[in-house]
Amino acid sequence: MTDGIESGNADVPARAEDGVRLWTTRAGTGPPVVLCHGGPGLWDFLGDLAGALAARATVHRWDQRGCGRSQRVGPYSLARSVADLDTVRRHHGLDRTVLLGHSYGADLALRYALEHPGRVSGLVYVSGTGIDHRDTWRADYRRNLRAGLGPHLARWEELEARPERTGAEEREWCVLQCSADYAHREGALERARAATTPWFGVNAACNATLNAEVGREAGTPELRAACERLEVPVLILQGARDIRPHRMLDSLEAALPRVERTVFSGAGHLPWVEEPDAFRAVVGGFLART
Repeated sequence: MTDGIESGNADVPARAEDGVRLWTTRAGTGPPVVLCHGGPGLWDFLGDLAGALAARATVHRWDQRGCGRSQRVGPYSLARSVADLDTVRRHHGLDRTVLLGHSYGADLALRYALEHPGRVSGLVYVSGTGIDHRDTWRADYRRNLRAGLGPHLARWEELEARPERTGAEEREWCVLQCSADYAHREGALERARAATTPWFGVNAACNATLNAEVGREAGTPELRAACERLEVPVLILQGARDIRPHRMLDSLEAALPRVERTVFSGAGHLPWVEEPDAFRAVVGGFLART
């Protein structure tokens, strides 16, 4: 494994083969880890996670195509996203790396590992949506989301129903929705605001296109069979109080031949925020074994 601290270009944009600029940075010391943020259509909000791992690994972050500080240019597809992730890997001079993906980023990291297993030394799959069809869990998620919004539900529904939102309204809607991802309601809005600061705006076209493609792949025999062939070690992490149903990850765990799974009892969708010590210990142990 190449140690990322001695290779690549820190804080210099990577360029995909079609010329699109991808923001990326790195920090820390040790074996390389590349983070894949959630969304789709959001940007890297994993700076606190990178900081928690920086004593154990060289952590590489990036904004996906069309998001945040990367160039707002398509096309948007899973294949293009996998190719962009490979661009980031090569930009930093990494032969092999651990991938850590969160939410949609976990699904992107899984697709990359399925396509390029020889370039991945381990996969940390955090709060992803698994490989089952969305119809098996989507209704429960939406019900849990509304319950999690509590007193903010009416305002969220008002903003959700608007065919067009101003920039300020879009940010308010996003902050309200993200606040439901925290298990501990006290301070959830403040944490959601901090996670979306600085605010770069949601790329709605990216979100819709990639969500549709992930939805078409989910539940297919081909995806399950590919997971059954994957020999990369995988660590599945989830919060017990995530509003996404826990059963989403059961079939993924069953399909993978080399898998561990940890559930953080006091956490929601962002377990490194609500159980930082336990999260750091589990991920650190996995990195030591890969």
